[in-house]
Amino acid sequence: MRALRSLMVLLVLATLALPASAIVPALIEKLALGEYEDKVAAITELLAADDESALGFLQALHDGTVQIVGGNQVLIVKDDAGIDAISGKSVAPLPEEREDVVVNNRLRRELASAIAALKLASQDRDTRMAAAKALQNGADEEMLPLISKALAKESDADVKNLLTLLAATLQLQSKDAATRLAAAKALASSSNPNTKALLLGLLEKKGNSYAEPDAAVRAEAQSSLKAVESRLSTGDRFGQIFTGASLGSILLLAALGLAITYGLMGVINMAHGELIMVGAYSTYVVQNLFRAQAPGLFDWYLAAAVPAAFAAAALVGMALERSVIRFLYGRPLETLLATWGISLILIQAARTLFGAQNVQVENPVWMSGGIVILSNVVLPYNRIVIIGFAFAVLLAVWLLLTRTRLGLFVRGVTQNRAMAGCVGVPTARVDTWAFGLGSGIAGLAGCALSQIGNVGPDLGQSYIVDSFMVVVLGGVGQLAGTVYAALGLGMANKYLEAWSGAVLAKIAILAFIIVFIQKRPQGLFALKGRMAEG
Repeated sequence: MRALRSLMVLLVLATLALPASAIVPALIEKLALGEYEDKVAAITELLAADDESALGFLQALHDGTVQIVGGNQVLIVKDDAGIDAISGKSVAPLPEEREDVVVNNRLRRELASAIAALKLASQDRDTRMAAAKALQNGADEEMLPLISKALAKESDADVKNLLTLLAATLQLQSKDAATRLAAAKALASSSNPNTKALLLGLLEKKGNSYAEPDAAVRAEAQSSLKAVESRLSTGDRFGQIFTGASLGSILLLAALGLAITYGLMGVINMAHGELIMVGAYSTYVVQNLFRAQAPGLFDWYLAAAVPAAFAAAALVGMALERSVIRFLYGRPLETLLATWGISLILIQAARTLFGAQNVQVENPVWMSGGIVILSNVVLPYNRIVIIGFAFAVLLAVWLLLTRTRLGLFVRGVTQNRAMAGCVGVPTARVDTWAFGLGSGIAGLAGCALSQIGNVGPDLGQSYIVDSFMVVVLGGVGQLAGTVYAALGLGMANKYLEAWSGAVLAKIAILAFIIVFIQKRPQGLFALKGRMAEG
């Protein structure tokens, strides 16, 4: 068994060392036996020759697996097997007297940069991207020809952007003003946020002189800076629109159920946030069941979590309406206090069942990552899915309210409860089903929220006030008003956060809603019907 293992190691080492044998032996001796300056010179020579066959030996030197025998023989040694670095032949048995080639931190940085530069020619896109990122802080002017050659061949936009910035950074260090001018001009097409800092460095003034002595280069840098800032600001605006839509979709899910229950029965349900929490914990339980019972189907656990979250929250809401709220109709203050007490009970129940600490709900693989629109704008897949999910739920609720018998009853009771009862609508049963529907939608909101953050007993407390603001601003009982209010508040909140910070943004939005309701108490959309008119 030991002999087989040694044979396998020898095969691996042979694969690693065969390309190294193409290196000029004198360079191998310099890298292994020379002084620090000799080793750096040998690395520079290999880079100038763009010798990809040097990768194996340079990597071995970087990893500390190069040894010297007798003061002149260079071996690549791993475990108990060795390869002659010059001839590529296996060496067995290994000589007893061997010395490790000492690689200090400075040389190791030089080796890492050289390896990354040579990897720019790799066929694998991820390898090239990793190499370009590794060179961001370690490249020097000697690598510029290699980087320029890789840039000319590069077809991937992301890698090309990094290489363009890297090449321009090195060219700006040139003593030739024409080279620096060309580099400053090339940076105008960059969308990398680091480009802005690089150009600002050229325009920086130190005492009575500029960091960039040539006026033409400074003028070109100023022009490129304006182009880059314009592109980045466009990306920032797009990012704000997306995050605003994302926040608006979350507010829509959180407020949609409340719009039904509050609009139908006038119940100020302070436990609505805890119904969101019930949906989130239901998703957590389903996730754990899939992980334990069907790990191969884990990436599809949300297909079961969505109906489970709806059902769990709906059942809790219907039990709440049957046992407490039904006896408090017409007494809003008592209903508010009772539901607030129930919210505390539900929070404590969650702490007892799941613990006081937050629990984590993992995203499926297809919801991980994001779409890179610009270098400063990434649209996460989980947020995109939640936006789509929110509008799918909105469409389902609209169809339910406008195309089903239950929806007809709900709308009838909302507009005139007494008249609906007179024509045979079972108003008490409609109250229960409507409250269950609104609670189930809150559970769906909890399922969505579990995909963008941790789940804890206090999850719903963060959304109850915002949900009421959305419902009141949109118009009590008005589905369209809830949509406009949720998206509007989401967009406004993100724009104000960028301008004044999160706290002042919340205060400004609250002040606006107070003033708006003073001027238009019915909200954006007023109820229609005899009850509303009366």
